[in-house]
Amino acid sequence: MIKVLFVCLGNICRSPLAEAIFKKKVEIGGLSNKIHADSAGTANYHVGENPDPRTIEIAEKHGVPVDHKGQQFQKKHQSQFDYLLAMDHSNYRNMTVEMGSDPDKLMLMRDFDPHGKGQDVPDPWYGGMNGFEEVYQILDRSLDEFLDFLRKEHDL
Repeated sequence: MIKVLFVCLGNICRSPLAEAIFKKKVEIGGLSNKIHADSAGTANYHVGENPDPRTIEIAEKHGVPVDHKGQQFQKKHQSQFDYLLAMDHSNYRNMTVEMGSDPDKLMLMRDFDPHGKGQDVPDPWYGGMNGFEEVYQILDRSLDEFLDFLRKEHDL
């Protein structure tokens, strides 16, 4: 089982949306028995909470179910997951501090974005639905590329 963890700041906007979109793509691709996904936040602001209602709304608009409760990223996740995908450079730095290293399995989500390699996935929390739609589009195309990467790396 390939295990993937998506990480943002609070685990209520970007990372649970990435998790939900990715799970749907994995299911459509017939890979649910080979790939597991989850998400977490570097901060503990929303542990145990549902995702932001706007996250759920934008996901539902695109036919993507969201089923997640907020959790905080911890050092133990480094050994529990094969791939750690940070939504932005700040999350990336916070994760390396928590882990005490910069492992090969840690990447930026937009390293897989054909239209913005290495850029941050913007945090839509302070804005309106347009920001959530932009994040959805960024994640959707980046996750297509990431899934292709996994297929090649693991002969799926």
